[in-house]
Amino acid sequence: MTQKLSDKGQKKLHVWLYASFVLVTSFFTYMYRFDFPPSPFWDEPYHIASAQKYLNGVYFMEQHPPLGKLFIAFGEKIVHGNEKNDQFITTDYANNIPQGFNFAGYRLFPSLFAWLTASVLFFIFLFITKSSPLSALLSFLYVFDNAQIVHSRGAMVDSTLTFFGMLCVLLFLHLQRKDRLLTIHAHCLFSIALGMFFAFAVTTKVVALIFILLFPLVVVRLYPDWKRILLFGILSFTSFCIAYASVWQIHFSSGTRIVTELADSGYYQASEQYKSILSNQTQDSLSSFPVMLRDHLKFVKHYNVGVPRLDLCKKDENGSPSYFWPFGARSINFRWEQANENEYRYLYLQSNPVAWGLGFLGVVCSVILLVGSVVFSIKEKLQQPFLLTTFLGFYFSYMFAISRITRVMYLYHYFLPLLFSFVLFALVLANIQRIGKFVMTDDRRIVTMTILGLLIFGAFQFYRPLSYYEPITDKAFNRRAIFQLWELTCVRCNKLSWAVVPVK
Repeated sequence: MTQKLSDKGQKKLHVWLYASFVLVTSFFTYMYRFDFPPSPFWDEPYHIASAQKYLNGVYFMEQHPPLGKLFIAFGEKIVHGNEKNDQFITTDYANNIPQGFNFAGYRLFPSLFAWLTASVLFFIFLFITKSSPLSALLSFLYVFDNAQIVHSRGAMVDSTLTFFGMLCVLLFLHLQRKDRLLTIHAHCLFSIALGMFFAFAVTTKVVALIFILLFPLVVVRLYPDWKRILLFGILSFTSFCIAYASVWQIHFSSGTRIVTELADSGYYQASEQYKSILSNQTQDSLSSFPVMLRDHLKFVKHYNVGVPRLDLCKKDENGSPSYFWPFGARSINFRWEQANENEYRYLYLQSNPVAWGLGFLGVVCSVILLVGSVVFSIKEKLQQPFLLTTFLGFYFSYMFAISRITRVMYLYHYFLPLLFSFVLFALVLANIQRIGKFVMTDDRRIVTMTILGLLIFGAFQFYRPLSYYEPITDKAFNRRAIFQLWELTCVRCNKLSWAVVPVK
């Protein structure tokens, strides 16, 4: 008995040691010097302007739900890195950001959530593989992904989405277990947390609605345990409603000041009912909530109608079709500047080709394993067919839904299915028992992933200058443009495309 307790304690120690390794390593890729460069890039001017409206109580509407921008504002509130925080309350785009502007506060929570996502993924991989070293190595897929590092270290909302989304996945994995190892108390807590984190994801970006599929899947797995199903349904739905309404209410109640220089004289297409609420300062009334929420959701549709469609023939088009994304295309030059006579600095949304390639391999192999298990007689049954089917369904459901959107979309819209593909790769690695005569033992899995982990790290280092704004020559830059579909192009080079000929 004492020996069993000792073994269990030693196993827990190993888990936390490897979890700590992932936490420390990801700190240096995602958090270290996250305020550099001290210059805006991509959508930061939009989100900084929104954050300043929160800090000054200005009413506004925006295409994204409020939570991600609330965290950006909260970061600046904590850090208070700038004497003035109201330069951009009269605009929706913070143009001409002054010299010496401190970005640390605005970038704090996006970088923090990106860093913590690495640990969440470690525990997702641990659930799948039951191996701490293998889970730590699988975490390299995210920890050293250049594209997510670049995007997440800016004052933007995607890392907030992926953090809460992956928390939903982790909770789902525990709630759907058929062995019923969760106590009723833990089941209730996890149900509440899943509803709450789903609400937080949805109030960050609308694409998080993909996670609504988790709820019927949990019910299917719990059947016929009606007690747990009822507890899960009631608690998760209640916590979702409370969290969802709370986030929106914080947004509504913080906007009491009308700035007439903003869109529609500061009213952003608000209905007459909403204008009356604003003039009477009754945002805190429960009867006002449905009207305010309706108008804000209508504004999202209104905003997206005005967004142009993808046009690859435009010379400055940064968007890309969704079927390009699994291959890391098209890369986006977020920012550049001349470092010296022969070198430039870049912030480039460039994938880690090894990590993304393994993710795509995970998708392909998942299809092969599932089809093979149905069509052919396989000696070794799949260990986790339900999870393989679930995450493959998530991947293709997201990609199908996003392909139906007519407005221009960008490579970072692939981050959620990319993380699903990483989970699929982990499931494939855990489920493959043999390849021909080669038996995949636990030790061989670790050796295989060690080699792949070194390749991921090598690719990360290769593209590091484009991720951390380090000086690089045109010659060194062009050595990194190994796949033309990426359209990775230095400042003084002509962009080449396999797909179209851009209009000059």
